[in-house]
Amino acid sequence: MTFSITAHDPQSKARTGTLTTDHGPIQTPIFMPVGTAGTVKAVHQRELETDINAEIILGNTYHLYLRPGLDVLGQAGGLHAFNGWRRPILTDSGGYQVYSLSNTRKIKEEGVTFKSHIDGSNHRFTPEGVMDIQRTIGADIIMAFDECTPYPCEYEYARKSMEMTHRWLDRCIGRFDETEGHYGYQQTLFPIVQGSTYPDLRRQSAEFIASKEREGNAIGGLAVGEPAEEMYSTIELVNSILPVDKPRYLMGVGTPANILEAISLGVDMFDCVMPTRNARHGLLFTTEGIMNMKNERWSRDFSPIDPGLGGYASTFYTKAYLRHLFKADELLSGQIASLHNLTFYLWLVRQARAHIAAGDFVAWKNGIIPKLMQRL
Repeated sequence: MTFSITAHDPQSKARTGTLTTDHGPIQTPIFMPVGTAGTVKAVHQRELETDINAEIILGNTYHLYLRPGLDVLGQAGGLHAFNGWRRPILTDSGGYQVYSLSNTRKIKEEGVTFKSHIDGSNHRFTPEGVMDIQRTIGADIIMAFDECTPYPCEYEYARKSMEMTHRWLDRCIGRFDETEGHYGYQQTLFPIVQGSTYPDLRRQSAEFIASKEREGNAIGGLAVGEPAEEMYSTIELVNSILPVDKPRYLMGVGTPANILEAISLGVDMFDCVMPTRNARHGLLFTTEGIMNMKNERWSRDFSPIDPGLGGYASTFYTKAYLRHLFKADELLSGQIASLHNLTFYLWLVRQARAHIAAGDFVAWKNGIIPKLMQRL
């Protein structure tokens, strides 16, 4: 994997770049739709590729390991062959999902034991095992196994957790570097910076991760309940330490405002379930602001969902029709809304790239955030 920076914004840390993988190039800053169990919910692969123009999507190690399982994925030839996605894929290590299973998991130095949310069966993830699982899944970018601490978090717990995450990283690197991909293309491993919102821990973690000199780095443990300003100050600190010439991935973030502010701080890659999850509940992000499609005010609005956005779903269907689908509990409501929201998120990062290249990113960002985040 290679990464080249193509433009710098003169008034912020924002930059554009090209991330090149064996499944194709990725223009950064980029948003990555989340396809947890091998599918971006309610969206066809053709729509992802041609309508949304997603350049990379996510899969999740925890969910894919449990279902369909490694035997099926291995026989299929990996996740690309299994779901038909021809562009790059990134897999989360499952650390966040294990964190979410706080009542059914036990964390020890060796790894984590947990109960399946599907049938209650017992399983264990170790750093080495998670590398092997991600080799079988076959994503282009795979994540190190880490512990995501909750917010708020006691300092001592955050420190011990961070140090264990660092020891786990060394084990991940050892296993990754001694193994090969299964399917004839290259994979790369991203470490993850942890440390909760404690500046000294984040500094230690960023320095440790930077010292490993991998091809990209991630910032984890944010967007778990901390105030936005704490998130931004943490990103700024970490990015002042992580290598400038490597892509930086902010995990699990976030709102349109979060993404644009993080881009200004030098982040290159984002993922979040928000666009598709909110879509299924009738909440749409548009170029004019946020719409709740279940509100009565849209019942006789026969204008397109978002004529300024472009794209099939956003310009073909009307607000009144989409509201009707939600009120009637029709499955098509979630499909249209998901297609729209993902189209919006990919539009947003394309706009960011254009304004970084033009040198006016900060002025554009400051002007558009209030508009995008207003409730209509």
